[in-house]
Amino acid sequence: MLRALAHPVYRRLFVAQVVALAGTGLATVALGLLAYELDPAGAGAVLGTALAVKMVAYVLVAPLATAALARVPRRTVMVGADLLRLVAAAALPFVSEVWHVYLLIVVLQAASATFTPTFRSVIPDVLTDEDDYTAALSLSRLAYDLEAVLSPVLAAALLLVVPAGALFGGTALGFAASAVLVAATAVPRVGGGADGGPVPFGQAARRGVALFARTPALRALLALDLAVAAAGALVLVQTVVVVRTTFDRPEALVAVLLAVHGAGSMAAAVALPRVLRRRTDRVVMLAGAALLTATTVAAAAVLLAPPAPAGLVVVGALWVLVGVGWAAVETPAGRILRRSVAPADLPATFAAHFSLSHACWLVTYPLVGWVGVHGPGAAAAVAAVVAAAGTALGASLWPRTPAPVPDDAPAAAPA
Repeated sequence: MLRALAHPVYRRLFVAQVVALAGTGLATVALGLLAYELDPAGAGAVLGTALAVKMVAYVLVAPLATAALARVPRRTVMVGADLLRLVAAAALPFVSEVWHVYLLIVVLQAASATFTPTFRSVIPDVLTDEDDYTAALSLSRLAYDLEAVLSPVLAAALLLVVPAGALFGGTALGFAASAVLVAATAVPRVGGGADGGPVPFGQAARRGVALFARTPALRALLALDLAVAAAGALVLVQTVVVVRTTFDRPEALVAVLLAVHGAGSMAAAVALPRVLRRRTDRVVMLAGAALLTATTVAAAAVLLAPPAPAGLVVVGALWVLVGVGWAAVETPAGRILRRSVAPADLPATFAAHFSLSHACWLVTYPLVGWVGVHGPGAAAAVAAVVAAAGTALGASLWPRTPAPVPDDAPAAAPA
């Protein structure tokens, strides 16, 4: 897996991704503390609204920004997005009203929705070898999981010596370091097929979604994203209810269950480069989705039954398997995108995938939360139905024989 880091351009981009993720993790903790400082009684509503704003920005901004900036070099786009995130993060400690928070979150997340798909579209052009690219996808999965596990620990350590507002300073430093690293990197131009001709904005904005609509493997990928979002939302939304209400255990176990879920994802990410040399993406990803379905069904059975002494241990084991299935579906997704479209369409396709996959989360987060009012068992049952539907749809849509790459890519601007 570490073979991808032998490539100097990728190594620099990966370090930029890691420091930016560390900054984002600090911001997540600091945002909760800021919400409580501004409105102690309504902190939950403030934070929930801020997270909803984040998801809406992810869904709407990614394809529009990619289309609007299609003729701007990708390095400039990423550095500009990092600088915008830096400014927004640095301004957050100075806000005095809740609406100031929402406004800055819109700016921050819109910049992230511009940076992330652009970054992901660069990696296939940097690592042209399939095994190197697969290793990079696993490293990226590990980085996201470690950010989720380690950022709260880092934030807790920093809060021993600095005030809460200073965490946003750490966030800004992370984005600044990312901007410097990306600016010092020779980012490849957009792949072949581009002749530099202008493309109408509307056509460019719809291009990625249109490719998803007409490409069987991409439609299947979106269905599997729905399965991931269903099982993932169950873990992220209902774990605290399962621990505190269903089993009446201390809140520290919430962190333990989320940690074992991350451990399952990381273990799968480490194993996937070797597995994908022996099995096709279709087999691995469908198996991962089937595992998500099976674990949510089992979780529903456990949580709908009267609490048993070992019930929380069983839930922890199921959360590990959800992590494994999640990584098995998501990690190879970049390989499917790269194989399914012409090189000139990679930026639009990565942006569309970023937008559409987050749209799945925008559905499953509130669904699992609202149904969870009737208990986590009911939420697990609904998540299982959605995961099963996504898995079945993905299996039926994904042909065993890959379709040819479309050759009618529109003219793309130079990167």
